[in-house]
Amino acid sequence: MCVSVLCRLSDKFVLRWGNIDRKIGCVQPAVGQVRWKTCRPAPFLTAKPNRALIDEPITLEGRHLPPHSPITVRARMHNEDGDLWEAFSHYNTDGRGVVNLTRDESVGGSYVGCEPMGLFWALQPAPGEREGLRLRKKNVETPYSVQLSLLEGHIPQRQRGEQELAAVTVERWYMAPGVRRTEIRQNGVVGTLFLPPGPGPFPAMVDLWGMGGGLIEYRSALFASRGFASLSLAYFGHKDIPGPLNTINVGDAYFKTAFQFLQDHPQVCGDRMGVMGLSFGVYLALRIATQIDFNPRCVIGVNGPIGSFNKFSDRDGMTESFEGNQTHWSYDEEGYVSFREVTTPNNIPPENKANVENLCCPLLYIVGEDDLSCAAIENADEIEKKIKDAGRSHLFTRLSYPGAGHLIEPPYTPNARASMWTTQPKQLITLWGGHLAPHAAAQEDAWKRTLEFMERHLRGKEDK
Repeated sequence: MCVSVLCRLSDKFVLRWGNIDRKIGCVQPAVGQVRWKTCRPAPFLTAKPNRALIDEPITLEGRHLPPHSPITVRARMHNEDGDLWEAFSHYNTDGRGVVNLTRDESVGGSYVGCEPMGLFWALQPAPGEREGLRLRKKNVETPYSVQLSLLEGHIPQRQRGEQELAAVTVERWYMAPGVRRTEIRQNGVVGTLFLPPGPGPFPAMVDLWGMGGGLIEYRSALFASRGFASLSLAYFGHKDIPGPLNTINVGDAYFKTAFQFLQDHPQVCGDRMGVMGLSFGVYLALRIATQIDFNPRCVIGVNGPIGSFNKFSDRDGMTESFEGNQTHWSYDEEGYVSFREVTTPNNIPPENKANVENLCCPLLYIVGEDDLSCAAIENADEIEKKIKDAGRSHLFTRLSYPGAGHLIEPPYTPNARASMWTTQPKQLITLWGGHLAPHAAAQEDAWKRTLEFMERHLRGKEDK
């Protein structure tokens, strides 16, 4: 039985970066000019740590400000396409001229209340940017660089030309130091493998995304940063997979080959593997766990269906064009499309559903109750009933979050209630759902519970 030699790797990364942050923080100069005429030291803003993983909270504090005065704290960053994202919040300094976002409450702006990481999860496209944007990392080998600023007064979002009192830049990473990224193009399998530092062997995850297609790497990079090998697996809409881009051109044999590749890897514990899926990836994860010759130690699903509405073209799992039948597509008053009814269990042919009653490993199913893309609650209900009727209710765990939408991602990722789905042959924006504050709270809790679930079932550890 393989047992990972890596124990609490994430703590080591945080400690390492924490040391770097402390060294940088003690020499970090304040940026900006003082507008008040006073003999007090210049205002400065600190961020600790200022270089960290994307799921790690930071402490923001401004000092040497006028006591009991209005202050705006603003975050700005550009995504990899150059679009500007920003968030701002209004605070009042205390009697010592200090504002601390871990302690103090925002009284207005992008969010209200005590939200230490609000400036990150509340980031939205700046006024005038393109319609339908969603923040998602393409190159995980570079960080997001976020500039945080202190401004005098309670500044409205659209006001321009204001002068910064102080500023600091923080880096937010998906890949910790020493994580290894390897592109996989082997025996028809298309993916990216992420390995933690060290010789291993490591417990491993297969990471499946939805019908947006392509190859999404950032969750796998973060898994490896937390001590788990992870294979981001493409199965749809990728240039290296032959066939039409709007059709799933692979079947069960493809997934079996991918799992065999990971299982045989010398730095992977072949008997300590799991699978995670988001959206349509949930159905694939359930199908893999119950219908092919693979026995995962655990399955994690986020807002996904029990089956596929599209008719299978053959027994191996390859499908017709998912755009071919639009019977259950619906549109709101702005013309945004929702696929929710497509995924309602009653609209999925019985022969296209995963045989979840045959599940032999623990399943964690995460539900956003405001999901506008998938009927997540109804699918969770059906999955739970089938597992219970099979006498295996102990295998099923549901996490359900009011106000959360479809895209429950790693912590502090800004939610997009709607975003661009495709521009060809016409522009199409799809609805995801979710409200900023409750969605952010759901992501933080769900990620913590996801890592605990993986620790327990892939490393054999119990929750503390």
